[in-house]
Amino acid sequence: MSKRLFIAEKPSVAQEFARILGVNARRGDGYLESEDTIVTWCVGHLVTMSYPEVYDEALKKWDFATLPFLPETPERPEPFRYEVISNVKKQFNIVSGLLNRDDVDTIYVCTDSGREGEYIYRLVDQMAKVPDTKKKLRVWIDSQTEDEIKRGVREAKPLADYDNLSSSAYLRAKEDYLMGINFSRALSLKYGYWLNNNFQNEKWVSVAVGRVMTCVLGMVVTREWEIRNFVKTPFYRVLGTFELEGKKFQGEWKAVEGSKYFATPALYKENGFKEKENALALVDSLLNPEPVPSVIESVEKKKEKKNPPLLFNLAELQNLSSKLFKISPDETLAIVQELYEKKLVTYPRTDARVLSSAVAKEIGKNLGGLQGYEFAAPYLPYISENQTYKGLEKTRYVNDKQITDHYAIIPTGQGLSALKSLAPTQAKMYEVIVRRFLSIFYPPAVYQKLNVSVKAGEEHFFTSTKVLIEEGFLPVSQYSFTKKKKPEEVDTNGEEENGEDSETEMNADDLKEILGKLKKDMPVDLKDCNVKEGETSPPKRYNSGSIILAMENAGQLIEDEELRAQIKGSGIGTSATRAEILKKLFNIDYLNLNKKTQIITPTLKGELVCGIVRYSMPAMLSPKLTASWEKGLTGVADGEITEEEYMKKLSGFVAQLVGQVKAEDNKGKLNSYYRMASPHYKSSKKTTKKKGKK
Repeated sequence: MSKRLFIAEKPSVAQEFARILGVNARRGDGYLESEDTIVTWCVGHLVTMSYPEVYDEALKKWDFATLPFLPETPERPEPFRYEVISNVKKQFNIVSGLLNRDDVDTIYVCTDSGREGEYIYRLVDQMAKVPDTKKKLRVWIDSQTEDEIKRGVREAKPLADYDNLSSSAYLRAKEDYLMGINFSRALSLKYGYWLNNNFQNEKWVSVAVGRVMTCVLGMVVTREWEIRNFVKTPFYRVLGTFELEGKKFQGEWKAVEGSKYFATPALYKENGFKEKENALALVDSLLNPEPVPSVIESVEKKKEKKNPPLLFNLAELQNLSSKLFKISPDETLAIVQELYEKKLVTYPRTDARVLSSAVAKEIGKNLGGLQGYEFAAPYLPYISENQTYKGLEKTRYVNDKQITDHYAIIPTGQGLSALKSLAPTQAKMYEVIVRRFLSIFYPPAVYQKLNVSVKAGEEHFFTSTKVLIEEGFLPVSQYSFTKKKKPEEVDTNGEEENGEDSETEMNADDLKEILGKLKKDMPVDLKDCNVKEGETSPPKRYNSGSIILAMENAGQLIEDEELRAQIKGSGIGTSATRAEILKKLFNIDYLNLNKKTQIITPTLKGELVCGIVRYSMPAMLSPKLTASWEKGLTGVADGEITEEEYMKKLSGFVAQLVGQVKAEDNKGKLNSYYRMASPHYKSSKKTTKKKGKK
């Protein structure tokens, strides 16, 4: 009797498939089997790329003569080699044996639905030499709920339909391998001993380079240099106090057209002076010998809407979790992955912040399942009574064109029985995801904004305020575990807002009362003017959340979600890899993470490595260039670029940069770089124990 074989990425997922598919199985060693079905699993990666010495024992020694090392080129027309990872060899042999069993005629590939999951299975298939005569189907799911797994199996497509994605996965691995092997060896050979001179108690210090890792290191080091070199610039604002019917309000002076200071060199921007003397001179001209006549020049009222934010992708959730919970991106990923495996949320490794039109049509199931969740129940009646879930596909929260592998992270409405077993941070993160999801079914918050301008002599003062008139979605966004705020103070990005647009220092309630009485051409009294000193602020260091956003946006820290959407697809790394890349930088002591604040800073070693790369192969520090490689992989996955075209470009790039390293010697520049960098660290020498010694 022929059998079907299901292969998952993890044992827990395999067991869930077996349960849902009704496999009354006997348990074998590394698999489950019933009369017509076998379920087995990988344990993450079972196969990896071989080191150069596997091609040739002579390549074990790091030598410029053997660089660049480039398989699959006219000079070395040999395919890349792969091998089974030693500590999981037993499970590979089990899986390989099952895949090649004569009674198995259909294979369902159930590894994670993404590029990495595809790669995990394809390597196993390749190493196990599974014949193409077997029918191979790909199960692609967005959550681990029973309905979704059954749908995925029912609608499984031929594995060949995912060949472009597979090619992209192989190329990503080859790219990381070739850049890592060649650039790390070349720079270590050239500058390893120079680096060692600054870490004398280590036997030898290699230079670790990676396509994404090095770019991220460069972003952090560059930011650190910007902070160090920042020079505070003082500036001086002028605030006027006006009175109407015994009530006072403040306005801020701006040098608009008509002012005698308009477009003059004395200004720091339009609302301040570079020198205090100029500010005092303005005050004197307005008050002496007596205050100049003042009149309300304009009163503008308008409504402003604040829409519910887009749904979570992994980067957005990692950024918010850094603010709310002070946890790192890899901790966030681990938590949301567990929520996914408990069926509470959809697939976490996604770059999309919207839903598909197909999911939007069935969204009532997700909402209905949340009836038993205490933090959702108060908000569901409004959604039900007003049927705001209908027509969701016509909103900005649904866009098929913005979805590649998976849609946004949302609650499934299932698995609520697992809530009691969640750790506190897991429970809070689930609440955050649910509230973001429910918000999209509520209307925007509406503010009444009031802008007033006062003409004092020939100068102009401005003040503004806004009043919340419709709460909309804001109450839904109020987390149960944070301090209760007024609705206008709720910030859906995890930080507090003051609820005021006013640029003055008046009490907000008094200001609203006074400004509401003002009319155009109404005279007011200028009672006083004062100078307020300020100073420019240095750039902020990255934290573990903001660095993820910057990676998502090709090195740009873009908080505005609409701007972020415009450059989607131009990121550094992917949602599945960014947290792991950061973790590696911490582990190899190139970056430091303050676990309490989640602030990221470079180590001296990391800064020196960045200097080596900066002088030797600066292209590796370019976020835009690094993002272009990722975009190219997407092009391969979409069938727009061939594998051959990509490999040709990649090989040429690697050869070019290795050639640069061979031809140049930048030790003189690096000595100057070291002298500038080292004073900013407690010790310019590494003080930890030698590696390998107890």
